[in-house]
Amino acid sequence: MEDTIVPVVMFLSAPVIIWVLVYFRFKAKAEFQQTVRLALEKGNELSPELMAHIGEPQPNEHRDLRRGLIWLALSVGTVALAFGVDDEDALNVLLAVATFPFSIGIAFLIMWRFGSGQKNQS
Repeated sequence: MEDTIVPVVMFLSAPVIIWVLVYFRFKAKAEFQQTVRLALEKGNELSPELMAHIGEPQPNEHRDLRRGLIWLALSVGTVALAFGVDDEDALNVLLAVATFPFSIGIAFLIMWRFGSGQKNQS
């Protein structure tokens, strides 16, 4: 019985986390739309800044930097886990697995570097 609980919890935790994130994002958007609807019903006019925010929110310029650092931290954590394992085969597998988040993190950092450089030149 205990041997089946761990894999079930492991595979169910990711969908639950994704569902919670999607649910709260949807809830925040619905509350924002309710606030705008209430303001319009009371006769308030919407500012151009609010209309721009509603239409297309501007992404944060440091978004790629944060994502890159998170992926690199995930890679470092995987490497630390690899060195905590006594099995030589598991060490090699975990080190190989750590290369994927490391590569993604480096790609995000490159995009942040060259993306912010182009913004400053404009």
